[in-house]
Amino acid sequence: MSLESKIMEALKEAMKAKDTIALDSLRAIKAAILLAKTEAKAGDTISEDEEIKLLQRLVKQRKESADLYQKQGREDLAAPELAQAEIISKFLPEQLSEEKVEALIKEIVARVGASSMKDMGKVMGEASKELSGKADGKLIASIVKKVLS
Repeated sequence: MSLESKIMEALKEAMKAKDTIALDSLRAIKAAILLAKTEAKAGDTISEDEEIKLLQRLVKQRKESADLYQKQGREDLAAPELAQAEIISKFLPEQLSEEKVEALIKEIVARVGASSMKDMGKVMGEASKELSGKADGKLIASIVKKVLS
């Protein structure tokens, strides 16, 4: 079942349940998918990798918005953003735990032969390829810094 059909099913369920936050989240995903499809290079379908990147971008946007609202003391605006991020995250592949990410990064460091912070670019490039969709970029960067320092 494609992401688009999963979204449509979830959208129907949210409409029946009158869940406005879920509806807003699912409509945002649907709009982003349609936008990606209508781009000149996309054609009629988008790949699974592109779908994952799209969902990650939507989650990141919601979390950044919520963070801004919280810094401004607007919990009333931050809560729906976090709820939407949670709903969108359900359609992402399961994220790896911090321990597993650290173990994989240590393997990458050994394979690349990195020894200092100067090699962070090489390690980040490999880690980003291997962990794409499985871990957050900020988490990967912080663990790479920890391992290399």
